[in-house]
Amino acid sequence: MKWSFLGLLVALIAAGGTACKKEKKAEEAPPPAEAPAAQTPPPAEAPPAQTPPPAEAPAAGQPAAGEPAAAAGGGGGMAVAEMKPASNSKVSGTITFTEKDGKAEVAIDLKGLTPGEHGFHIHEKGDCSSPDAKSAGGHFNPDNKQHGAPDAAEHHAGDFGNVTAGADGTIKTTMTVDFVTVADGPHSAVGKAVIVHEKKDDLKTQPTGDAGGRVACGVVEKK
Repeated sequence: MKWSFLGLLVALIAAGGTACKKEKKAEEAPPPAEAPAAQTPPPAEAPPAQTPPPAEAPAAGQPAAGEPAAAAGGGGGMAVAEMKPASNSKVSGTITFTEKDGKAEVAIDLKGLTPGEHGFHIHEKGDCSSPDAKSAGGHFNPDNKQHGAPDAAEHHAGDFGNVTAGADGTIKTTMTVDFVTVADGPHSAVGKAVIVHEKKDDLKTQPTGDAGGRVACGVVEKK
């Protein structure tokens, strides 16, 4: 019995030493090496936004890019003829041309006329120097057409038909046409003469309409 007990005791001590050695080895084992962290490349910087250069403002009197010339400048502007007596008449006043949207508005303000209708034309020369105003030449006719009414298919660019004076000899009226301009060009009234005749234009006799003498003349000048 005594030896059996001692043998058991020795066996237990031996087993405990073996366990301690295993635990010590486990403690002494180095920890596993950590895998290196993956390298993430820095995000690419977005290129700076390109800002277009500011558009240059158009020069004074010039239309902006893409804009029609007439709209930008309000049309071809304004011109006035100061009417003076001719052929010993007492006629005077003003004829004002205002171009807008491709048409010319003609404002007529006259006095000193005999009551009734009077031929009203633009003539080819801006010269009112002769007493009878014949220095203004014939009707303004850049397209070499026949004389006629202003609404006829065939007429001079200077054919404005007739204007009517009241019993007091005055005319204040406005007409709008699309066959003359204030702006430069072949149909510009600027530099030409406006003539008022003593009689009615019959709208058919060539080349003057048989409107008689010239009782007022004025040169169209741009303002």
